[in-house]
Amino acid sequence: MAAWAGSTDEPTPLESEGPRRLNRLQGAREAVGQGGAEATEWQSTLAAHLALLRAVDEVSASTRRVSRELSELKASHQGIAGAGNGIFLRYVEYGERQLRWMDAELAAATRLATAASQVEELDMQLALLRLAGPRLEAVMMGSMLLAVWCDFLRLTDDVLSRRFYSVEQLFMDMDRFQKMLEPAMKALASLEPEQVEATADDVPALVGHLTGEFEALRETVRRGAENLQKALVLKESVEALTLVSALKFTLPALRAAATATLGVGFGVNSGGVMMGTRMVVSADWVEMMQRLVRAGVLSLPAVSAAVRIQAGQVMMAHGELPRGVREALGEGPEVRAMRVTGRTGAGMAEPPRHHVMPKEFREWFEKRGFTGEMDIDQFCVRLEQAHHQAIHGGGNWKLGRTWPDEWNQMIMSVLRQAEAKAGRMLTPNAILKLVAREMRRYKIPMDFVPGRR
Repeated sequence: MAAWAGSTDEPTPLESEGPRRLNRLQGAREAVGQGGAEATEWQSTLAAHLALLRAVDEVSASTRRVSRELSELKASHQGIAGAGNGIFLRYVEYGERQLRWMDAELAAATRLATAASQVEELDMQLALLRLAGPRLEAVMMGSMLLAVWCDFLRLTDDVLSRRFYSVEQLFMDMDRFQKMLEPAMKALASLEPEQVEATADDVPALVGHLTGEFEALRETVRRGAENLQKALVLKESVEALTLVSALKFTLPALRAAATATLGVGFGVNSGGVMMGTRMVVSADWVEMMQRLVRAGVLSLPAVSAAVRIQAGQVMMAHGELPRGVREALGEGPEVRAMRVTGRTGAGMAEPPRHHVMPKEFREWFEKRGFTGEMDIDQFCVRLEQAHHQAIHGGGNWKLGRTWPDEWNQMIMSVLRQAEAKAGRMLTPNAILKLVAREMRRYKIPMDFVPGRR
């Protein structure tokens, strides 16, 4: 797996378009000029935008690598594809199913970033980037888990090719490993911000547990090869298989210069060997993560998970990152406040999710381009019950609809008047600009979460 590694592959359409997008945005940045709070805010938003595009491109390189590995395994007629009438192919196909939703979410995150670049309102630009955040987080974490799954598949393929192990037992083992992965994958695929963030926090421990399972299986296979007195070269081929994907490729390859030390720590592994957890990564990667965390696009738990997995067994299994590492990645009170996960975790009822574009006018918005990742269900905000009732005219929604300043009545009146004045259908950008203006007037936070259809 290569969640953060550079790639030497042929550029995809997304990657080939990437430099052109960056050049256009950089040109716009220079046009703003220096000085002034507005210019500073604009440049900060642009920096987050560029960082998101880079992160999406890097994770895309990872999913392509995983895709190639799965294709190669599926064509392995001496191993997975040929053993037991192909009953092991289901495990390769499981990986392919996970890869499909990841590729779809990366494409959606790219389209949201493109939509954000076309919006004039800075607050709305950031809001759209934050909508892309859970998608990127989910794929980051999912691709790491999928890389571990590929390691199990490669070991399975080799074992089946050499006949080192009981086919029936191996099938049962793989089924057990898949069941370990399934809850995390399901939570990530849900794209619910709370579930994604909570799962990201748990992924390092899960990878650590799977690492132990992998080593136990590998050792069992090794002993089986010895008992069967296989050729040493075959035994060595099994011993050479290690759980490297998630550990080797989760952070970008170092360049010749511009490196940064994130933190230092030591721990003793089960064999009594002192292991270091010094993390040296590119300064560019640290800066990219800082921008995304501070803008509220990515959560610190997701970034921390990537670093902890890269650091290996000690950091995967034990606690959070050292304070110096967290500070390097941009942790602080203002950052922690960026991503509020609601009050459900504290045992309190979840606040209402308010559709800023009224559900009863869904068809009206769909005709104007609000479909797919721009569906109006994506543009919801959590409000306190009292605030939600106030903007809808009180607890009785039927009476509230008779009040001209009730949110749904007001926003549709504003949009229809603007459309009548323009003499044509409003574009999504024009609609978002008007919605942003009214959200500020009604003191509605511009922090969108997916709603429920």
